[in-house]
Amino acid sequence: MNQQLLKQKFSQLLRVFVIAVTVSIAFLTNLNAQKMKVKNVVLVHGAWADGSGWEAVYKILKAKGYHVTIVQNPNTSLAEDVRITRAVLALQDGPVILVGHSYGGAIITEAGDTSNVAALVYVAAFALDAGESLAKLLQAGPPNPNSPILPPSNGFIWLDKAKFHSEFCADLPIAQAAFMADAQVPVGLGAVTGEVTNPAWKNKKSWYIVAKKDRMIPPDAERMMAKRADASVTEIDASHALYISHPAEVAEVIEKAANEAN
Repeated sequence: MNQQLLKQKFSQLLRVFVIAVTVSIAFLTNLNAQKMKVKNVVLVHGAWADGSGWEAVYKILKAKGYHVTIVQNPNTSLAEDVRITRAVLALQDGPVILVGHSYGGAIITEAGDTSNVAALVYVAAFALDAGESLAKLLQAGPPNPNSPILPPSNGFIWLDKAKFHSEFCADLPIAQAAFMADAQVPVGLGAVTGEVTNPAWKNKKSWYIVAKKDRMIPPDAERMMAKRADASVTEIDASHALYISHPAEVAEVIEKAANEAN
């Protein structure tokens, strides 16, 4: 076989290989798209935090092809935070997995009745019932003798910086916790006292992540809320700030919700 013929054979084989790879990639892309029943994810942060805490979860989901939006709710009142969340939901193209951490759970419970919300994911969050508020639920439980929550000042509630690390995010580095404490977003009294009117979890499929070492919301309270919402439960050995300390596990539950939402 002469050299020219060898070159022609090699060129033919190379073309076949390129076509095969292209077809395989297209097939896998289509397969992943079929598995991803819901492509939109909206993340809602909780009290004393802002949307930047979702960065690691955001990057994981984006890398897997999801369209992810983070709500920068001001924590001023439940009504206002719900209004802003609904405005973000209105921007989405197609069904949405709505995710809330902590107080963000109250927000998604109220805003989750929006028609394009396919499912809810609670991350160590308040899955409140009709007529409940954060204040009512916290007062009903046993008092935390080391609570970092300070008395209201000028209509806002702050966390004690000296207790921020131990109570809010014990599994994060001290330096990171110090920054979060200094950058905390205060919570308006209207956020704490605002009552849920129409809990979305009564009509939407839900997932719940329990933080087993939570010192802001008692883990047993989280389990109770998850149970009455008939949510699919995952427990993580983590602090209240588990969406920052355990982003891969949190993203995994969100992805599960996206794949299994009706």
